[in-house]
Amino acid sequence: MTNPVFIAGPCVIESKELLETVAEQLVAINQSLGIDIIFKASFDKANRTSLHSFRGPGIEKGLEMLAAIKQKYRLRLLTDIHEAWQAQPAGEVVDVVQIPAFLCRQTDLLIAASKTGKIVNIKKAQFLSGQDMRYPVEKALESGASEVWLTERGNSFGYNNLIVDFRNIPDMLEIVPTVIMDCTHSVQRPSAANGKTGGDRRFVPSMAMAAKAFGATGYFFEVHPNPDMGLSDAANMLQLDKLQSVIENILKD
Repeated sequence: MTNPVFIAGPCVIESKELLETVAEQLVAINQSLGIDIIFKASFDKANRTSLHSFRGPGIEKGLEMLAAIKQKYRLRLLTDIHEAWQAQPAGEVVDVVQIPAFLCRQTDLLIAASKTGKIVNIKKAQFLSGQDMRYPVEKALESGASEVWLTERGNSFGYNNLIVDFRNIPDMLEIVPTVIMDCTHSVQRPSAANGKTGGDRRFVPSMAMAAKAFGATGYFFEVHPNPDMGLSDAANMLQLDKLQSVIENILKD
């Protein structure tokens, strides 16, 4: 049986030291469990709640730092882009180009990502159903994407809250064979923490197991050695040292 896709890493690139700490742990988990976790980090968080929130080092420095991680630790990489011009330089470094949920209908962004020749991971918008994701996938495939993944990350539930309709997973599996559960963004409380996004990380393992029951073929975790000190998505990132046990539970028959 093929292992699920696993994606993990800090929400945003905070420092070289953070990237190396996480990368070392991912390599250890890969070796221990015989899996291939894809390393994720963002060079720019362009959709932060506040103008004063930390965004990251930017594309030039961020891609340089990610390339160094790839060379040193031999991990596959994923990062997200927010503007079409970012696709080409990102595609030269990473293995998976990710489209943020808020931007999954942006045609020019999808076209640019698809032209990189890399896997394109499209996160389902908080305002769309799983069935609606057929159309972003069509845009990507018709623009030359060789492979498209879809990621579930919850739907808006009134103000400042999300809820996951796990039926979206089998619905999206009718569109593409790889459907990933974003186990950490799905526990967010958007804009609910005085100018920041809140959340509740205690539900992350349960999100993973519920997604498994609905047939998910991949799992996405934002992790940090000290989540409460994280500069983005602090409330919903998983403690780094808990990642292996969560993955072990997913892998159990």
